[in-house]
Amino acid sequence: MARLATVLSIVIVGGGFAVGSVAAQPDSGTHSAQWTALHDGPQPYADVHIDWDVPIRMSDGVILKANVYRPVDADGVVEQRPLPTIVNLTPYTKLLSSLVDSAISAPGLQPMVMDLLRRMNLSGTPISGFGDLLHALDGGTVQTVLGIDRFLIRSGYTLVVADVRGTGFSQGTWDTLGAREQLDTREVIGWAAAQRWSTGKVGMSGGSYAGIAQLRAAENAPAALKAIFPVEPGSDLMRDVVAPGGGVGTTFLPLWLSNVNQTKLIPDVRSMLDGTFDWRWLNDRLADPATNYDLLSQALLTPSLDQVPQTLAAALDHDSDFRQAILGHPERITVPTFVYGGWHDIFANSATTLFNAIPLPVSQKQLLVGDTYHANPGAGTGMPGGPARLEVLQRVWFDKWLKDIDHGLSEFGPVTVWEQGGGWRTLEQFPQAGATHRRVYLSATPSGTAASVYDGSLSAAKPDERRTLTVSPGLTTACSRDTAQGAAGITAVVDMCAKDSRIAERNALTFTGAPVTEQTVISGPINMHLNVVHDATDGYWAVTVNDVAPEGTSTVLSTGQLTASMRAIDQAKSTRSPNGDYTAPYNPITLDSLLPVTPGEPIVLDIAVIPIQAVLQPGHRLRVDVFAGNSPKGLPFRPLFNNTELKPQTLQLDPAQPSFVNLPTSRPLG
Repeated sequence: MARLATVLSIVIVGGGFAVGSVAAQPDSGTHSAQWTALHDGPQPYADVHIDWDVPIRMSDGVILKANVYRPVDADGVVEQRPLPTIVNLTPYTKLLSSLVDSAISAPGLQPMVMDLLRRMNLSGTPISGFGDLLHALDGGTVQTVLGIDRFLIRSGYTLVVADVRGTGFSQGTWDTLGAREQLDTREVIGWAAAQRWSTGKVGMSGGSYAGIAQLRAAENAPAALKAIFPVEPGSDLMRDVVAPGGGVGTTFLPLWLSNVNQTKLIPDVRSMLDGTFDWRWLNDRLADPATNYDLLSQALLTPSLDQVPQTLAAALDHDSDFRQAILGHPERITVPTFVYGGWHDIFANSATTLFNAIPLPVSQKQLLVGDTYHANPGAGTGMPGGPARLEVLQRVWFDKWLKDIDHGLSEFGPVTVWEQGGGWRTLEQFPQAGATHRRVYLSATPSGTAASVYDGSLSAAKPDERRTLTVSPGLTTACSRDTAQGAAGITAVVDMCAKDSRIAERNALTFTGAPVTEQTVISGPINMHLNVVHDATDGYWAVTVNDVAPEGTSTVLSTGQLTASMRAIDQAKSTRSPNGDYTAPYNPITLDSLLPVTPGEPIVLDIAVIPIQAVLQPGHRLRVDVFAGNSPKGLPFRPLFNNTELKPQTLQLDPAQPSFVNLPTSRPLG
C-alpha cells in the first residue's frame, strides 16, 4: 500500500531511502552483468504504443479502466502477433503512473540521472540518508513498483495497468483487498489472456498494494496466471501495518488512506472535454468519498471498550470480512513467485514468513531482501557484487515462466539478503543453516555503554538478584528508526534518528552485551520474553534489537511491540525452541482474546520481533532497548490506550522468572 506521494517524491525529487553501500563480493554465479546487458541493451522493438482507458467490464457490470502498453517496431507499426501479457492493478490511479513514466522516458534523462547518482556521495555527512535515498532510482523502484518498464515491453511483452474498482478512473466503490476486488483481479487476468494480442500467458507486476493483489491472485491461481513478481507485499496486514502488537499505525495509515481517497477523486479531464464523461464514476465517488476513514477514526477515538462501534468490532474479529480481506494465504499460492522485501519495510514481517509458507520448490520461488524501507525497494541492487536491479530480475523471471527462456536463474538465490552489518549474501534457506535460538538474559549489571533511563547488560547467565526497573512513556521514539519504518522511510533522511538510536534510548531501558570477539550472525525470528508489572489496567511495550559499534552508534536491526492486554498467543500459529521458549509468538489481536491487566500484579509478555539477517562484527555489541510506548509509529486502540493512563511500567529481572531475548545466532553471546 505504497503512498502515492512517496512514490512521486521518489521520481520527482529523485529517490527512495537506501541504507549503506554494497560489500564487494563475488557475484556467485548470478549472471547479474549478463542479465543487465540483456535488459538495458538493444531490444526487438523500437517504441511503445499506449491505448488509454480501455474499458473492462466486470461480471457485476462495473467497468474498470486500463491502459494497454504494446510494443512498436522500427516502422512505427504496433505488434499484432500475440505476446505474453503482464497485468498490474493499482489503487493509486494509473494517470499519475503514466505521468511518472512519461517523465522518466524523456530522451537522455535516465542516463543523466544514473550518472549523477554514481557521482553523488554524501557518506560521512549528517545527511547521508539523503544521498542514500537517491539510489532507489538506480535500483529499479519506479519500473517495478509502478509496473511500467518500457524496456520490458520493448523486449516483447504487452502490459495492462488497471485502476482497481473505486479508484482512478474505474467505476464502483473501493473494496480494499476484499472478495469483490480479488474477483476483479481474476477477471482482468482472464480478460487479458483472451485478447488477440495475448498468448494467453499472464504474469503480474507491481509493488506494495499491487504486490498484495498479486499474492491473492496467486492463491489457487487462474490457469492463465503463470508467474508473479510482487515487490514489498504484505501477507498478514493486521500484524504488518494495521495494528502490529495491537498498536494502531498512526504514521503510515492516515497518510496512505488520505492519498488513495484524494487521488480517486481526480476526474478524467479529457472525457469532460470531449463529452464522454462517466457519470456513474461520479455517482460512485459521491457515494463513498472517504473509504475506511470511519474505521481509522473509530480505532483512534472510541473512548471505551463498551462503546466500540460494530465496524471496529468487526475489524477486531478474526472471522470478519474485513479481517479476511487483509489476511493472505501464501500456503495456497500455486504459481512461481519472486518476492522482494526490505528489513525496515512496513511489511518486513511478511517477506520471510510468506516465502517459507509458499508450498513451491525452490526452483519456483525466490526471496530478495534489501536493507530498505517501504519507499525505496531495490536500493542497493545493481551495485558491484550485489544482485541485479529489480527490473532486470523481473525481466529474467518473466522470460523464464512466460517465454520458456532460461537465463540461468537456477544459479541465483533462492534466498538473497543484505546482511545488516555486512553485505549481500546468498542462502539456501531462511533462517540460515546453523542459526540456533539461545536465551540471552537481561541483567541489571551496568554495561557502562548507554545514556538511558537504566543502563543494564546482557548475559548468558540468569541474573543473580531480583531487580525492578521502571520506565515511563515518552516522545524520544519520534527520533528513531521505528518512526522511519512506520513512516515508510520518509524520516530516514535524518541520520541522527534513523541511523543512531542514542536519542531514542534516553527514554528506554537498555541492555548491552560485551563486545563479540568474532563475527556473530543473527538469522531468523526473535522473541522478547518480559516479566512486567503495570500501575494501570493496560500497558504498551516496544522493543528493538540493536548493533552497537565501538564508537557508540546504536543501529536498530529489528523491532517489535505489544499491548499488554493483547498478549494472548495462538499456540497453533506460534513456533518454539526445543526448550519450549517462543521463537515467533502469534497474537490473535482480537477483542475476544483480550486478557486482563491487574495493577500491581506481574504478567508475562512474549513480544514477536521481526525476523532479520545480521552480523555483529568483532568489537561490536548486541543491545536490547525496552520502551513504554512507540509514538508516533503506533498507539494502542483508543480504549486500551485510555486504560494505560500513560502511567510508568515496570520490568522485573528475577532469577526465578528471568526476562530474556530468544536470539537465533551462529554462536553463543554473553
